Amino acid sequence: MRVAMYYNNSDIRVEEMPVPQIDPSEVLLKSLACGICGSDVMEWYRIHKAPLVLGHEATGEIVEVGEDVTKFKKGDRVFVSHHVPCNTCHYCLNGNHTVCDTLRTTNFDPGGFAEYVRVPEINVDRGIFVLPDNMSLEDGTFIEPLACVVRGQRVARIEPGQTVVVIGSGMSGLLHILLARSLGAGKIIATDISEYRMEMAKKFGADYAISAHEDLPSHLLSVNNGRLADRVIVTAGAIPALNTSIKSVDRAGTVLYFAPGGPNDTLNIPFNDFWKNCITLMSTYGASPLDIDVAIELISSQRVPVKEMITHRLGLTETQHGFKLVSEAKESIKVVIEPHK
Repeated sequence: MRVAMYYNNSDIRVEEMPVPQIDPSEVLLKSLACGICGSDVMEWYRIHKAPLVLGHEATGEIVEVGEDVTKFKKGDRVFVSHHVPCNTCHYCLNGNHTVCDTLRTTNFDPGGFAEYVRVPEINVDRGIFVLPDNMSLEDGTFIEPLACVVRGQRVARIEPGQTVVVIGSGMSGLLHILLARSLGAGKIIATDISEYRMEMAKKFGADYAISAHEDLPSHLLSVNNGRLADRVIVTAGAIPALNTSIKSVDRAGTVLYFAPGGPNDTLNIPFNDFWKNCITLMSTYGASPLDIDVAIELISSQRVPVKEMITHRLGLTETQHGFKLVSEAKESIKVVIEPHK
């Protein structure tokens, strides 16, 4: 089978690998669509594991089922979660599935940028989700990123009437805007350094979109009745974005850090202001099976319409071009690789 082998962001080669052999408790997925995630192009994080096949936003069709598998059958259209929790450790039992050791070590074989994927037993048990009939495979590539957004907004307690700022209007930022709008947010203000992405933010539900080079706190005060934001969601890992977030949150507000920064980045907090104003700073990583179920329902019901976010559909031989589009962050939002084209 063909795979897109990652060596670095500028060196992705289409190579041949054997089709994985499955055990009786496993299934074989024909990977038909897989989105390129922003974390896929985070080179400092990926490079030490290279060469490898990436891709964790995979949907496709089950083409082989182990004899011990009873929940799924050949021909099922599915999304497969690459990371799955144990459901029994201290963290899982307290609702913190995404810090579970099992979740952080599970994966499928190889990544979704391959023609076929072996789904291990534990992923078969709790990581395969049959797609609703009204959901396309390409829309299904949004399930994993939207599930991460669902978890983030759940733990940050996004509620009707709140003023929400989204710093960074790439694909994750736009999903945050769409979900916050569906949850009844009062005002949504988006920022980015890209004019194109600011236009996309307004298209997908932001009331205001301003340049990240402008003074966000001053802008907030002028459009939000003299107050800063109830919730600030940071989907950009740049230090200026992190610093702006602290200055933009209102008293008793919450800042949600959704994206990683660089390997050596640190966050400087004006402690007395943070303490006196009762600010909550929190982060979120990944998604639980519950979040995935919610994301599927949101996409299927069109409460979070995602199709128009797809800007590029590329074949496996174009994966290098896809990585270039995502890493340059110019006029692209969602780039989907179709491994059998």
